[in-house]
Amino acid sequence: MSEHKIEAQMARWHLAARQLRTETLALYFSIRDPRSPWYARLAGGVVLAYAFSPLDLIPDFVPVLGLVDDLILVPLGLWITLKLIPPQVMTDNRARARAEMAEHRPVNWIAGVLIVLVWIVALAVTALAVFRIFHR
Repeated sequence: MSEHKIEAQMARWHLAARQLRTETLALYFSIRDPRSPWYARLAGGVVLAYAFSPLDLIPDFVPVLGLVDDLILVPLGLWITLKLIPPQVMTDNRARARAEMAEHRPVNWIAGVLIVLVWIVALAVTALAVFRIFHR
């Protein structure tokens, strides 16, 4: 593959990632919007929590099936949630998300700290288990 094609592909991936971040932020705004029905807000909260959770319904190390939740369940949940939210609410919140992304990159320090803490605890538990196995 030529260098130009690689750069073009990287630019497409970057654009897709940016659009995904914007759409995710719009969904976040929409599930917090009082104009959204309670069932759409509940579904959206569950889908977003599951999508960003370090725990999966099917662990990723299970061959083939481990990716099913990431490739099928999360997009299906997002699609259903988007169908439950009124179109005008999504339109308004997509505009809000684009403006927010253009103004500055949103940062959720609480979520970041929680994710780091989960990884620290997981590494500590793993290290303790390995230590106990090899030092009997």
